[in-house]
Amino acid sequence: MTTEPTHRLIRTNDIQMQITEQGEGPLVLLCHGFPETAYSWRHQIPVLAEAGFHVVAPDLRGYGSTQCPEAIDQYTVIHLVGDLVGLLDALNAEKAVIVGHDWGATVAWHAAQLRPDRFRGVVALSVPLIGQPPVPPTQFFPQTEDALYYTLYFQPPGPAEAELERDVRQTLRKLLFGASGDAGPRQPNDNTPNPFGMVSRSQGMLAPLPDPNPLPAWLTEADLTVYAEAFAKTGFRGGLNYYRNLDRNRELMACFNGVKVTIPALYVVGERDVVLGPPVMRQLIARMPDTIPLLRETIILPGCGHWTQQEKPEEVTSALLSFLQSL
Repeated sequence: MTTEPTHRLIRTNDIQMQITEQGEGPLVLLCHGFPETAYSWRHQIPVLAEAGFHVVAPDLRGYGSTQCPEAIDQYTVIHLVGDLVGLLDALNAEKAVIVGHDWGATVAWHAAQLRPDRFRGVVALSVPLIGQPPVPPTQFFPQTEDALYYTLYFQPPGPAEAELERDVRQTLRKLLFGASGDAGPRQPNDNTPNPFGMVSRSQGMLAPLPDPNPLPAWLTEADLTVYAEAFAKTGFRGGLNYYRNLDRNRELMACFNGVKVTIPALYVVGERDVVLGPPVMRQLIARMPDTIPLLRETIILPGCGHWTQQEKPEEVTSALLSFLQSL
């Protein structure tokens, strides 16, 4: 077994995907969210490898050293799940446990629904199983004369890229701190600035957010440099294109409406996660046992914000190991 994670490019689903890899044994895929890369799993990879697993964390389509297709329609959940199935094929692996955070959690849930023959367990961090919305998502996200929900702000190509790429390091500082547990308790209807809430039409997304000095304990300047170098190279377009396919994903997944997740599952969320802000999200979490019969547990991490595996690495790693060893 290698003592350090290694990196290599793999051809999957007609793109070149970079993976971070360590260990031998049953395969575990770790899928990151926005705006992150495989580096977000830096604490989990060596521990899971040491415990006897073949751990693979890809830079997802549009991120890091993985290819970033130009066309927006190349970022649907069908493409994203296809990338991971192709990755299993390239690794000569019949099955894997899939773990995802944020957008990676959305991809993991879909992978579990669509290909239970290839994924033998699923762990989702932050984002619950949401299911098929009754109308196109962009029709029910809130907006007013002064502000609009961040997913709507991300829809038109150009404005979000221009703002986020103006100063990449500052953007990441503000987003990572602003959605973390360090930013505040996230009580319902509080006024804690939230990057993933309403965006001012006049100020944009970043201006209202605090710029932390110093950084929170879980994010070092060296960590920030790794992320900043990745997004300075790719920009944010790839990650934003995931949001630009929300309505398209609803169309593509219509024939799977009502399909349950039939493999063993674990859900982990931070007590202060911005995802828990909308009341509907707590309702979805409460209803998950109905659509995930083998949901083992829902774990709520005290004091933790959105960046679960980075803010509470030991707790997340322990939960992952317990789940993996139970399969």
